[in-house]
Amino acid sequence: MSLTTIFIDLDDTIYPHTSGVWSRIRSRIDQYMREVMGFAPVEADNLRREMVERYGTTLRGLQTIYHVDEAAYLAYVHDVPVEDLLQPNPSLRQTLQAIPQRKLIFTNADINHARRVLIAMNMLDCFEGIIDIHRLAPYCKPMPEAYHTALEIAGESDPNRCLLVDDLPVNLDAARSLGFQTLLVRNDGRSTSIENDHVVIWDLTELPQVIDARGVVRS
Repeated sequence: MSLTTIFIDLDDTIYPHTSGVWSRIRSRIDQYMREVMGFAPVEADNLRREMVERYGTTLRGLQTIYHVDEAAYLAYVHDVPVEDLLQPNPSLRQTLQAIPQRKLIFTNADINHARRVLIAMNMLDCFEGIIDIHRLAPYCKPMPEAYHTALEIAGESDPNRCLLVDDLPVNLDAARSLGFQTLLVRNDGRSTSIENDHVVIWDLTELPQVIDARGVVRS
């Protein structure tokens, strides 16, 4: 068996959480729920957490229960200055270009946000494509249907030949249950090499150290 396709998450995976991009997006989500939907601050925070737990993303939950406009919501919450918060990463660019397997972004964000992030980091051309929330609709990670959709888009019939790299264990757990190989990008500084049976790396530049032609190497 050979590793043929690597699916890589975007937010807090391509860039470090210390950049502040995702924290800005999370603040915009809360702001949307307060200012656009009229929830009190505590209600907004609690509802956001509930939506993520039940539906995978705040958006999918708000669509299901409150029928929010997807385009308007995504434009609002992604209105953050990624160009000011991110910069090119030559080391990561070199690492990704040296990996022979094809690579696709697999994200619950939309393609506009993904492109802005990748352009700011000078890495857009490192990926064959972007599988975003629109292409996954009406699903999202960690719904099983989202992974089946990603495989179909990628033209992959065997998930064992695919690797998902993500910063959220819940997304990796779902992928692994379907046969994907998995790799956790750990952003909180905890010292561990294995978590929930997922091999852990601290930065994407470590990819060549933990994968070979067959996939993830377990020491």
